[in-house]
Amino acid sequence: MKLMTKEIKQKLLRNGDVTNRGNDHKPVVKFFGGSSCTWIITEMDSADDDTLFGLCDLGMGYPELGYTSLQELESMKFPPFGLGVERDRYFKADKTLSQYHNEAIEAHRIIA
Repeated sequence: MKLMTKEIKQKLLRNGDVTNRGNDHKPVVKFFGGSSCTWIITEMDSADDDTLFGLCDLGMGYPELGYTSLQELESMKFPPFGLGVERDRYFKADKTLSQYHNEAIEAHRIIA
């Protein structure tokens, strides 16, 4: 499965546009991989079509807001079977990124 569709990319680029940057957007897409890695993404940088911004949780109890690379997500493989990162096709954001962040800090993981 492709991580990025044209529709998702357009929404992420729109949120990452200079005029929209810094707003508290609802996440556009959720990715997951391994046993507990989760990323909920709100923006993409149009300068490189690779840099994503959102809430990142690598399953160590410290979810944080930050940047990740689409190419890096696409290349990740998790042991023991070498499965990659997948897109949650059924994810629908019901709150803003800051609300997800506050819940994740309290729970030590992304609740989505």
